[in-house]
Amino acid sequence: MRKAWLVAAAVGGLCVSFVALLVVGTYSAAAGLGTGGRAVGLAKGAVPALYQQLVEKWGNYCPAINPALLAAQLYQESGWNPSAQSPADARGIGQFIPGTWAAHGIDGDKDGDRDIWDPADAIPSAASYDCELAGYVKDVPGDQTSNMLAAYNAGAYAVIKYGGVPPYRETQNYVKVIRTLEKSFAKPVGRVAPSRQAAGAIYFAQRKLGTKYLWGGNGTPEQGGRFDCSGLTQAAYRTVGIELPRVANDQYNAGEHPARDELLPGDLVFFSDDLTNSRAIHHVGLYVGGGYMINAPYTGAVIRFDKIDTADYFGATRVTEDGAASLPTDLPASRTGA
Repeated sequence: MRKAWLVAAAVGGLCVSFVALLVVGTYSAAAGLGTGGRAVGLAKGAVPALYQQLVEKWGNYCPAINPALLAAQLYQESGWNPSAQSPADARGIGQFIPGTWAAHGIDGDKDGDRDIWDPADAIPSAASYDCELAGYVKDVPGDQTSNMLAAYNAGAYAVIKYGGVPPYRETQNYVKVIRTLEKSFAKPVGRVAPSRQAAGAIYFAQRKLGTKYLWGGNGTPEQGGRFDCSGLTQAAYRTVGIELPRVANDQYNAGEHPARDELLPGDLVFFSDDLTNSRAIHHVGLYVGGGYMINAPYTGAVIRFDKIDTADYFGATRVTEDGAASLPTDLPASRTGA
C-alpha cells in the first residue's frame, strides 16, 4: 500500500493600545459565533488549480470520500508533488508503491496507459482505491469514512476483526490526521469557531514590533532575536503550545479558512503569487483586527503593522492545535532529486 510521510510602526504604549482596541472590538463583533457547519466543496486555492477539477470529480466517486478528504490524503502523501518518491519507493502524487499500483492503478484519463507518475491517473486511482477499501468494510459498524481510512492504513481484515478502527496507535493517528486535514481543505459552511489561543499569539508578536527583519530568522539569540514572516508566526503560536510548520504555505493548512469579512485577531493571513494555489504562498502575517496585521515584511524593514488588503492577499487560517499537529513534517524526495 502507499506509505504516508509523517509529513515601521513605533513600539510602546501606543502600539499596545492599538492592538488592544482592535482585539476587543473584533471579538465583540464576533460574540456568539458558532462552529462551522458540515463542509462542502474545497477551500479557496487549497488544491492547486492544476489538480482541482480532478479532485472535485473523483472526490465524489463514492459516498465514503469527498473532495476535501481526497485532497487531505494527497497533500499528506506528497504535498502535491507529482515527482515525489519516498525511501519505500512510493511514487508520484498519490505515493503508490509499484505492487499496489499494479493491482489498483487505473487509467483515469483514458489515454490507454496507467502511469503511476501522471496525476491524471494517480488521483483517480487514489479515489478508486479508497472506494474499493470502503466496499470491503461497508458492513462494519461506525463511521464509514473512518473505517475506510483505517483499512487503508491497517488493512480491511483488521477493521473487520475489531468492528471499526482497530486499537493500533499508528492507525488511530492516521485516521485523526486525515479527518483533521479534511477540515483544512474544505470550504466552511457557516462561521469558523474562534480560537482560544489567539490572544497569546498576538501578545508575543506585538512585543516584537520594531525588531529588524531577518530572512530565515527564528528569533534565536544568535540571530539577535530577529524573525522573518513565518518564523514570527511560528514563534507566536509556539508560546501557546501550538507547533506550526516553518514554511508559510504549510502553515496555511493548520486549520479552517474564514472568509475575509469573518477574520478575527490571531488568524494567519497569507499572500500568494498565484491566487489559485496555496503552494505559491510567499508571505504570512498575524491578523490583529481592523484590516491590519503584525507583519515581518522584508529585509531592511522592521516588524510593524501593515494593512492586509493588497493585490496578493490569498486568504486566512484560524489555527487549531489539532490542525497544526496533523500537518506532515517530511516531504518525500522527488525522483529527480530536487
